[in-house]
Amino acid sequence: MSESDGGKGGSFEDRLRAARSRQGMDPPPAAQNASLDTSEASALSVGLRVGVELVSALAVAVAIGWGLDRWLHTLPLFLVIFVVLGGVAGMLNVWRQVGPARR
Repeated sequence: MSESDGGKGGSFEDRLRAARSRQGMDPPPAAQNASLDTSEASALSVGLRVGVELVSALAVAVAIGWGLDRWLHTLPLFLVIFVVLGGVAGMLNVWRQVGPARR
């Protein structure tokens, strides 16, 4: 196989990497490892995440409150308590997401 590559050494991946870098086709190393930050995220993705955070926290809290009320036969005591706790938890999650950045 070394005869078919024109006598040049190195694996195919090495030669491909070298050719891409000569042509300027490789992205800079920082762009390869960059993760999506919330400051760079689109407004739609932030809005969807905020909605999901609020609804999911409230849904989990309602399920826990309803389950406790059914188990302990105390309708609607725990449901009311956990609706309030779920709302507070959802708002805290949203505040962490879109609030001022910590230093």
